[in-house]
Amino acid sequence: MNSCSPRPIVVVKSRLPSHCEECDARHRSVCNAIGTGDLDRLAAVATPRHIEKGETFIEEGQPAGDFFNITAGTAKLYKMLPDGRQQITGFAGVGHFLGLAVSDTYAFTAEAIEPIELCRFSRPKLRTLLDDFPLLEKRLLETACNELVAAQEQMLLLGRKTARERVASFLATRRAEASLCGNHGSTITLPMTRTEIADYLGLTIETVSRTLTKFKQEGKISLPSRDEITIKDPSWLTTTATGEDTASAFI
Repeated sequence: MNSCSPRPIVVVKSRLPSHCEECDARHRSVCNAIGTGDLDRLAAVATPRHIEKGETFIEEGQPAGDFFNITAGTAKLYKMLPDGRQQITGFAGVGHFLGLAVSDTYAFTAEAIEPIELCRFSRPKLRTLLDDFPLLEKRLLETACNELVAAQEQMLLLGRKTARERVASFLATRRAEASLCGNHGSTITLPMTRTEIADYLGLTIETVSRTLTKFKQEGKISLPSRDEITIKDPSWLTTTATGEDTASAFI
């Protein structure tokens, strides 16, 4: 055999990272219960989807066969009233895990109010994953408990708070969520319309606009654009949202 014969070339294929490894929202969702070494298993049961603004991806009353983890964008959650009106019950953003149901059907509708990126998990595939990763099941239980707390807060907001307190509570919640996403600045983005905010708060759009204008006149906020609000006095926002601001009793 000729000693100068070329040696066979061995091609080593590099492994491409999964979409779960590249997901910037993983640290904020239940998916962080899965260790880095097991992300391939998570990626195998997660189907990435893009949802356009105005598109519905959960429909009230339909079979609850899938779960959804939002990795970018915002959705509004609502229930339909008998007369055809919709009552917004919440807004879901990055890190929210939707679809947990106590029955076989979804209890609400979810619609994108801006372009959304999400991962869809079928119930059977996720069940298999939960059997192997107990911590993931624990995180889902925590999510369900947080939803119950949020529902109780919403009952308080609609039943006892003044218009001023309701709007301040909404802004405080959005500010806290922005902070979790790494935005620690004073300006928050509101992808929802004034009408959607009013629906969620149980107010008229006129009351929401009048209250925001009042806040601006008081020098507590500024409105750089239609979908942005700058909080100039964070401590005031907290006291107003919790009802400790005496001015809130008069609006």
